[in-house]
Amino acid sequence: MYLNEGYRTVCVDNLISGNEANIADLIDDPEFHFYKVDIGDTEKMEDLFQQFRPQVVNHHAAQKSVPYSLENPVYDLDTNLGGLLQVLSLIQKYPIETLLFASSGGALSKKLEGDEKSAEDDAPQLISPYALTKFAGEQYIKMYSEEYNFKFTVLRYANVFGPKQIPDGESGVIPIFLKNLKEGKESTLMTYQDMPRGCTRDYVYVADVVEANRLATENPLNKVVNIGSGTATSILDIYEQVLDAFSKSEPIRIVGPRPGDIRRSVLDTRIATEELGWKSNYTLKQGLNELYIYQISQHNEKIVG
Repeated sequence: MYLNEGYRTVCVDNLISGNEANIADLIDDPEFHFYKVDIGDTEKMEDLFQQFRPQVVNHHAAQKSVPYSLENPVYDLDTNLGGLLQVLSLIQKYPIETLLFASSGGALSKKLEGDEKSAEDDAPQLISPYALTKFAGEQYIKMYSEEYNFKFTVLRYANVFGPKQIPDGESGVIPIFLKNLKEGKESTLMTYQDMPRGCTRDYVYVADVVEANRLATENPLNKVVNIGSGTATSILDIYEQVLDAFSKSEPIRIVGPRPGDIRRSVLDTRIATEELGWKSNYTLKQGLNELYIYQISQHNEKIVG
């Protein structure tokens, strides 16, 4: 997206959960620079800030798993909050114009009743270390933006899905289902006894998320903005739509919930629509169809190759 908008783009990733193959088509672009660096590496990060003097910082680096944050809260703290503070300390030394921060609309949802949707100013439940570090990160950004005079937008994502996604974690439930179907393995629905179709989540297609980042870069709002479809879908409904899109038919095993799982999450996106000029253009079905087309194209490329 940034290359298409004419930016010289520096990508920093330690590749713990990423895959360099995902950016293979960008490596030869003279305006794209990739560095396999951990954001916690003070010396290397300062070298990059000195060399490139970025005016826009888009911070997506994170430990993204709610269950893992419960198992390893110190690692979650070091990565999600310590890593952000490392970036903010460099912004302090090398001033920027704009910061974008990827946060979590699901983990920071309030406890919803009835048909409620979670708005940005609602009090979050904060029932996992992941939620705590993301929420604290938002507060640090607000404080630093005032002290060091840069604009920002915090983008609280719903559950993002699309091509090249790693099959792990809550957001990765769609690629997990696809991987299991491909390998002939049974999928598992983890849910509460009184929610037989599973917890409900708000799913947003990755192309819509890219557009939100483009708009927030052009027009930072200095506030938190929810990015989601505004539609609650149960995990079992997701599984059934995946089966339909990929013409599969396999049963699913139902077990109890994971620790830290929020029962229901759906985002109120009025600020995104009214102030950012953004809306979700892909329904879940349309996004799954796009994912199916991508999977077929990748399969055909392997055959030709």
